[in-house]
Amino acid sequence: MSVKTLLIIICIASCNTKRPTILVNNWAMQGFKKVDSINPILTPSSVEKFTCPITHQSVFWSEKNVLNPAAVVMDGKVYLLYRSQDSAMTSRIGLAVSDDGLHFTKLPDPVLFPAEDSMKKYEWNGGVEDPRVVESDKGLYILSYTAYDGEMARLCIATSTDLQHWTKQGLVFTSEKYKNGWSKSGAIVVEKRDNKLIATKINGKYWMYFGDTDLFIATSDDLLHWAVAENEESKKMISVLHPRMGYFDSRLVEPGPFALLQKEGILLIYNGSNAANFNDSSLPKFTYSAGQALFDKNNPYKLLERTDSSFIKPDKKYEKEGEVNQVCFVEGMVYFNSKWFLYYGTADSKIAVAVKE
Repeated sequence: MSVKTLLIIICIASCNTKRPTILVNNWAMQGFKKVDSINPILTPSSVEKFTCPITHQSVFWSEKNVLNPAAVVMDGKVYLLYRSQDSAMTSRIGLAVSDDGLHFTKLPDPVLFPAEDSMKKYEWNGGVEDPRVVESDKGLYILSYTAYDGEMARLCIATSTDLQHWTKQGLVFTSEKYKNGWSKSGAIVVEKRDNKLIATKINGKYWMYFGDTDLFIATSDDLLHWAVAENEESKKMISVLHPRMGYFDSRLVEPGPFALLQKEGILLIYNGSNAANFNDSSLPKFTYSAGQALFDKNNPYKLLERTDSSFIKPDKKYEKEGEVNQVCFVEGMVYFNSKWFLYYGTADSKIAVAVKE
């Protein structure tokens, strides 16, 4: 066989060989643009005063930091629930309202806060943190939040019909095994129905991703009472998403807003932190930025794909410098006026917005 003939055979074989598919993450939400002309949209304030029901003292309840925004649309307006901190670093949940999703007016008092109630032992004196909000198909608003007593974080649920008056429903995990263990950051699976984002069942259950190291998963019949998904043999929580060496999420992963059920699967926007080593060398160590993951729509615990890089990261001064440097922490999203609005905390100090047409 001549060399020329051999080269022709090799060429034909090469051309007929199926090339590996290159994943382009066409399921991910792309095209968010920071609204630099108005960001940050919420900042700390020494104007709003509030009488703490525990100390009976008047405090400037949002003078230190505002962060961790959750968002929902009600009656044609965007409502932003956000974590605020006073000078003692006690956290409370405030509420701000907008006609356009960009310019917000704060209510003068917090809407969720530590008080002389059954949750005081879990909430005082660290406060209430990290809100994420969804709507049920009956019009009830479900708020997952973190109670922090200064040592232990515990995931909790509160409910409301008007977003201003909240009923604390207690700890998400009430079993002796989990109620005194660290838990936070609950993102419930929703689906888009017209312009609303409604908590939805899969295989007869509601599902929630949670955690701030690895991500875990829990199920519920009623959005109030939840059971942790465990490995049948080890009886330990099942990790469904974990940090990756060499990537933006090499240190930890934590849920963003709700998880969105789509035809391709369940889309979860999540926050990742860059480790001190074995990390993404293009980012400073400990940088918080956001990526996206896709889970099976029939098996919410089954990871299908995840993005290799973050789609939003600190590149503005107010995102790089603050209470915690180098932070873009996504926690709120709404579909409003035919656009997606993404709300995120910056350097654990202020709140900003990005929009996708």
